[in-house]
Amino acid sequence: SVMSSGSRHLFLLAVSGGMDSMCLLDLFSKTLPAADYAVAHCNFSLRGEESDGDQALVEARAAELGVRLFVNRFDTEAYAREKGISIEMAARDLRYAWFEELCHKHGFDVLAVAHNANDNAETLILNLLRGSGINGMSGMSKVSAVPGSPDILLLRPLLDCTRKQIEGYMFAYRHSYREDSTNAVSDYKRNRIRNEVFPIFEKLNPSFVRTINREMGYFKEAGEIVEDWCRA
Repeated sequence: SVMSSGSRHLFLLAVSGGMDSMCLLDLFSKTLPAADYAVAHCNFSLRGEESDGDQALVEARAAELGVRLFVNRFDTEAYAREKGISIEMAARDLRYAWFEELCHKHGFDVLAVAHNANDNAETLILNLLRGSGINGMSGMSKVSAVPGSPDILLLRPLLDCTRKQIEGYMFAYRHSYREDSTNAVSDYKRNRIRNEVFPIFEKLNPSFVRTINREMGYFKEAGEIVEDWCRA
């Protein structure tokens, strides 16, 4: 794995203050010295005091751990209007552009994000609804390159962990995290899948998240075989 390889890497952790990213930060703090990683927090100015509370928690935890912290406040709604794109897409564009800028400026060669197995399963369903071919059925990769910056690795250390496992970890160690109130509102496609579709899947198969992630591994292998065959 990247974290256990012989060469020394500098990691930039994307930390929102939510359960997954605070878990990611805690695991890094138990694995690496503070000099080997830093935290980047985006305040998208979308939830007023709630967004500021997220920032305050990340600032406090970074100070407690003695790690470098970078914070950026965005006017996400203005950017979305200017570009004619959704708030979700605007937030994604803004954060990844800033993460890349930080990596190039400060020498980070790995960007770590907190996507988990549930996120991966949600992405598969979204891709199926959009129609994305076999590549869209492969889900996310644990290690890939940041789009547009092949010199920066994109690492997803929690991709094999389910949301319930992460929840259990955070409860066991009594770690603080912030709950995003918009997660409970099914006004985005991903939230609707999470809140309305997945509970039905769980009744049909309590371990459906693991099943879907396993199947995505098979789709990925099949896609690679097809790609190799087409190149031959």
